[in-house]
Amino acid sequence: MQAWRAKEKALKFLSGHPADSYSRLLSYLYILEKTYPGSVVKLQKTKNNCLLYEFVALSTLIKGWELCRPVVIVDGTFLKSAYREIMLTTSTMDASSNILPLAYAVVDSENDVSWRWSRVHATVNRTWTMTSKIAESLNAVTKDARELPVVELLEYMRTLLERWTNEKLLNGKDYIDTVIDGVKRFIVCLQNKRCRCGQFQLDELPCPHALAALRHRNESYKNYCSLYYTRESLLQTYEIPVDPFPDESKWNMPQYIAE
Repeated sequence: MQAWRAKEKALKFLSGHPADSYSRLLSYLYILEKTYPGSVVKLQKTKNNCLLYEFVALSTLIKGWELCRPVVIVDGTFLKSAYREIMLTTSTMDASSNILPLAYAVVDSENDVSWRWSRVHATVNRTWTMTSKIAESLNAVTKDARELPVVELLEYMRTLLERWTNEKLLNGKDYIDTVIDGVKRFIVCLQNKRCRCGQFQLDELPCPHALAALRHRNESYKNYCSLYYTRESLLQTYEIPVDPFPDESKWNMPQYIAE
């Protein structure tokens, strides 16, 4: 109990009292909506003026969702703050099989929110996503943040999405392609001359997956081969010939006179 009280005191010192965080929630959501026009930001209270739920879907992620497979993963996890809410997250996968969080919400677990799993008629291939790895990975990243007060938790999610978006944008500019070979998926980075199969960086020669990416981009493979494999290097290797050796009959040793 002493250790628990010390931990709670430290959290309050760093993040403030949970009740104080709720008093800042409305202002935070207002600034969030103004900073990211087109976002969906909702706050719903109960008849007793208590939090029922708050929902955030940033406009940048909504735009990104339009270019991804239309299959989402919904997950809920209990928070560890004083009021024991539930955090709901929805996410999908981009073209490189990376997690793209779409929206997140904080829900009061004591009220009847009636969120349930459901399976309805789908006009898309749901077998695109056959694993819960997305939700598990996202939960692992937000593990420590689940102890934060509500505003600090929302800000943690926003900064997390900001960092991920910037990193993926930079990676996307580094000539990253996804190549499907049978049932396996290979990530190819043409700029760094690397492939997940390992052959590209080992041989310093485009592997079959890199060649597929180059054909898709309508680029020549010559710029991605090591100089060792070029015709010029081959010719220069044998540029200096090995002259014929003289016949033994012509081995006339010179006469050396000692001084």
